[in-house]
Amino acid sequence: MTDPAPVDGEPDAVPTAPVPPPVEAPGAPPAKLWDRMRDDPHYAPEHLALEAVRRLGPEAAQWAARERALRPDAPPEHLADQAVRKFVNHARLSGAVSGAAGLPGAVIDVGVLAWTQARLVLHVAAAYGADPTHPDRATDLLVLQRVHKVAETARLALGVAAGRERAGALFGSAGDRALGRVMLQLGVRLARMAGVRAAKRMFAKVVPGAAIVLGTWANSSATKELADRTRALYRAAGPRQLPGPRRP
Repeated sequence: MTDPAPVDGEPDAVPTAPVPPPVEAPGAPPAKLWDRMRDDPHYAPEHLALEAVRRLGPEAAQWAARERALRPDAPPEHLADQAVRKFVNHARLSGAVSGAAGLPGAVIDVGVLAWTQARLVLHVAAAYGADPTHPDRATDLLVLQRVHKVAETARLALGVAAGRERAGALFGSAGDRALGRVMLQLGVRLARMAGVRAAKRMFAKVVPGAAIVLGTWANSSATKELADRTRALYRAAGPRQLPGPRRP
């Protein structure tokens, strides 16, 4: 079948590039990542950053490509606004996501919050033209979330975490006696990554009725501050062009 010929006086139809379907990214850390962080809690933020770039980077790249195809004149600031609104709302609603009480529930909540914040950072990076799938984004995540003060130490820690992951040289499953200590260490590391004071987060989960009020306020406040730092970083880098799809 051939396309109909244009009517006299009407311009030829301009073909448009197909918009790829959205990538389905997990809304919470996947089970294997939880296992990795539990077994190696000291490097939990690094494991989360590495996995976030792998899993969430493609989602952010396709989102930016789709938005630019639909609104080619939209400036980066508008795309960044859209991403920030979306993920600040997600963070606000993640205060009691696990439904579990006590320390395990607090650990799950701050882990989900840190994961949501990683999605925000990668989407804002894509809005400003930075490649959200590039390994440097894991370094950016750790510096923006103040896990490390400078990029050099963040890269070193990521290299250690990646080496542990590849070699399988993790600590192994903790026994029942050590589980509480491991969960506490993991919760503190993730809470610091997410910008929420661990004491407040644990209080919000243990005291009935405090989780929703305090969790909502702490999550949205920390995420908004992260969004401001992220926008400043990628805005200062200037306009960039995301790379096209890799050729096989």
